[in-house]
Amino acid sequence: MIQGFSTGGEYGGAATFMAEYAPCRRRGFLGSFLEVGTLAGFSLGALLMLGFSLVLGDDQMHAWGWRLPFLVAAPLGLVGIYLRTRLEDTPIFRELEAKGEKEEETTTQFRDLLAGYWRPILQLGGLVVALNVVNYTLLAYMPTYLENEIGLSADQSLVVPIIGMLTMMLFLPLAGHHSDRIGRKPVWWFSLAGLFVAGVPMFLLMGTGMVGAVIGFAVLGLLYLPQLATISATFPAMFPTHVRYAGMAIAYNVSTSLFGGTAPAVNEWLIGKTGDGLVPAYYMMGACVIGAIALIKVPETTRCPINGRETPGTPKAPPQLEYVAPQPAPA
Repeated sequence: MIQGFSTGGEYGGAATFMAEYAPCRRRGFLGSFLEVGTLAGFSLGALLMLGFSLVLGDDQMHAWGWRLPFLVAAPLGLVGIYLRTRLEDTPIFRELEAKGEKEEETTTQFRDLLAGYWRPILQLGGLVVALNVVNYTLLAYMPTYLENEIGLSADQSLVVPIIGMLTMMLFLPLAGHHSDRIGRKPVWWFSLAGLFVAGVPMFLLMGTGMVGAVIGFAVLGLLYLPQLATISATFPAMFPTHVRYAGMAIAYNVSTSLFGGTAPAVNEWLIGKTGDGLVPAYYMMGACVIGAIALIKVPETTRCPINGRETPGTPKAPPQLEYVAPQPAPA
């Protein structure tokens, strides 16, 4: 629980930091690298588990080897502390602070947040249901599912998501860049609709064996990409600067805790109760429906400035900037 609270506390700040430092016209592209880092961490963790499993064998892994990846990751906490002591607040926040418009008391900020921004909190929570039910099903639960329900070996069950995640990492910046051109909502609609349609067919394909599992996971992962790539461009922009960090962190972490983090356990329980190996696909489809309902009224914030105390994308906020294609560097 301590590790979970720590990781959850990191995410809202990381997304806000990325969003507020990125230029408006490139927020999707630059923000996508937050998720490149996330998938790199997932992939490295899975590769460590696979490597230790191959070297130690099942008996030693179950006895004590499972602790090794945690020990390897421990020094990263020191890296995090080092970075925190040297990072400044973002220019957008410093601008607000210079004007004397930041919230001075946490209690006041929290009250203002709930009273004035309950709608984006609920909308973001609905989007996170779709985002993280799919995320935890694909990235956290999939090795268990492939081993227990499909019959792959423990090592094969780790290889499938590793291949999928490495492939996703290559396309994340492309998806983020595309969102800067056509908007966040269109890429989200594509992702939600694609996952809803492809969920059952791809899980059936994964049931055919190792090759089918790799292809099915890759298809679902690529359909999921537009959501993942635009987190730090979409979610922080749903709140004005003075409540942005708190608004995103509360909505994101509560929804993730209730629906995302519980997805592996819920899937496993429902499969046990129903005997239906397609339960994860149905669960993902239901989450996508919730995300689609939440997305309807979310304002489009692509290329919108996100400084100030007005919610980006609303009539009182600064208008959307025109898209300007990145120019190649001079020879």
